[in-house]
Amino acid sequence: MSDAATGVAAREVLESVFGYADFRPGQDEAVRAALAQRDALVLLPTGSGKSLCYQVPAIAASRAGRGTTLVVSPLIALMRDQVSALEARGVAAAALHSQGDPQEQRAVVARFASGELALLYVSPERAAAPGFRRLLARGRVAHLAVDEAHCVSQWGHDFRPDYLRLHELREIVGAPMVALTATATPAVLAEIEDRLALRAPVIVRAGFDRPNLAFAVQALRGHAERLAALRAQLEDAGLLDRRGPGRALVYCSTRKVTERVAGELRSAGIGAGHYHAGRTSLARERAQRAFEAGRTRVLVATNAFGMGIDLPDIRLIVHFQTPGSVEAYYQEAGRAGRDGDPARCVLFFGAADLVTQRRLGAGSSAGSFVARRREQALAAIERYATESRCRRQGLVAHFTRGEVPPPCGVCDVCRGEAVIVASPAPSRRAGAAAGTLSDDAVETIVRAVSHLTRPVGKGSLARALRGSRARALERGGLLAMPEHGLLAEHPEAAIAAAIEDLLVQGRLRRTGAKYPTVWLPGKPVRPQRPTAPSRRTELARSRRYGGPVARALDNYRRRTARALKWKTYMVFQRATMLAIDREQPDSPAALAKIPGLGPAKIERFGEDILDLVRRHGDRAR
Repeated sequence: MSDAATGVAAREVLESVFGYADFRPGQDEAVRAALAQRDALVLLPTGSGKSLCYQVPAIAASRAGRGTTLVVSPLIALMRDQVSALEARGVAAAALHSQGDPQEQRAVVARFASGELALLYVSPERAAAPGFRRLLARGRVAHLAVDEAHCVSQWGHDFRPDYLRLHELREIVGAPMVALTATATPAVLAEIEDRLALRAPVIVRAGFDRPNLAFAVQALRGHAERLAALRAQLEDAGLLDRRGPGRALVYCSTRKVTERVAGELRSAGIGAGHYHAGRTSLARERAQRAFEAGRTRVLVATNAFGMGIDLPDIRLIVHFQTPGSVEAYYQEAGRAGRDGDPARCVLFFGAADLVTQRRLGAGSSAGSFVARRREQALAAIERYATESRCRRQGLVAHFTRGEVPPPCGVCDVCRGEAVIVASPAPSRRAGAAAGTLSDDAVETIVRAVSHLTRPVGKGSLARALRGSRARALERGGLLAMPEHGLLAEHPEAAIAAAIEDLLVQGRLRRTGAKYPTVWLPGKPVRPQRPTAPSRRTELARSRRYGGPVARALDNYRRRTARALKWKTYMVFQRATMLAIDREQPDSPAALAKIPGLGPAKIERFGEDILDLVRRHGDRAR
């Protein structure tokens, strides 16, 4: 088959298997490189569809009789998810890893040897084993793909020694190789190219800028301050209501802190799960499934959670402890807002975090190569946390070392809400959080509460007094009160501590048992008059969350995923669900025009989808 014909075949795969009319930025260039038998180094941000860069040419190559694409992937859970998602689309895929049943693994080997598989996923440890090298001689390999390729670099944040041996596969298999990563500086890219022995690779880059993400850093010292700030962030994001949309990820550096934070949130009546590598496989799977199904909207986790996670509606990511590098931070923060809607990424930063990271990295001698690189990585995350320029500019500059976007206008620095510290040592301003406010400032708090139209959370009140204009503060009159912004020079934690003192003194009172709010003693809480949403509000909400058809489809995909033991998005993704709700197709031909379905899913779920549209769509009313 000619290159042109193979290119047409790749487009046909994209449309017929994955249900998309066109490639995203960067994907087309990577696919064309693979079809031309060229090596490629692909750097695309989290959530931009890296997997299609090798899956599309793999399926095209398999259909052309050129063999199986071998994919090296670092996590067993990630491999399982990828294989399940491909099988759901009718693609022959399988995985070889240490947790597989021996009989099933033998069947996978037989399928590979017979040329049945389009894609075979293996761990780096398996790829390095002599037995696997012998297996390669029994089949035909069309392409080699190395996912999460930054794991090959000791400059990187997730170094895996077995990645260093992957270049040896080139001596056995004469197939082109594509290396893919979401977070790599120019130095890491150079190391990936060298260590994988890539041959004049096509370099594919897409922008690191994520305009829908609002970044912020809070200089916080003690655990109690951080927990209060976390609760405030959850409240602002509307995640304290179990029935609302969206979810939150809270990252911690250690298992102990992960369990402590999750337990304290649950004690406060906030449904939260927790995930770390020290839990049993069953416990981790239950925590992940509850989070994906929306039964728990908050998940507290170490960095063991997240690689390959494709949840569209994560509205908030909080790093309760500062991670060890900018690369790790941006990869984890990049899991927010994959649906394109606004999301917030908040980093809690303090001197103790850097100490924790040094302790976690202990084991190499102080003057060693690895130790020096760790210190450089910590210096970079410290610069990000303490510099006074736009957060998004700082992140993009770290990875590109070149042109950066204009100021974002939505991060804490651009909005004038940042408390900038000069160094990781407790600064005067950061330390003021533990101090007391003046009598005038305390009276300002009391007056502010007297002007509110209903009780509000302590954190929301503190942020409004500092001048925040976050949309979540529209409730209760926080943006309209005369005291808005009058305490801008005081740290949020100091204001929150003063509010707590006023509650203890009885000058303010708490209302609500599950989600405590602040109010004046003796002042009645007037019930809110229900107001009908405007037509404009209804239309905006419909575009974002969908109408009756979307709700019915969401229930259907949750039930189906539970029955098939799939992830919810494997049935169909949220964007596909909203497209069905918007277009309301009335035939299989109309359903085929919906992006993200494809023939295999239409054949399997099409009649059910059309039935739901008939029962819940506009024509049914």
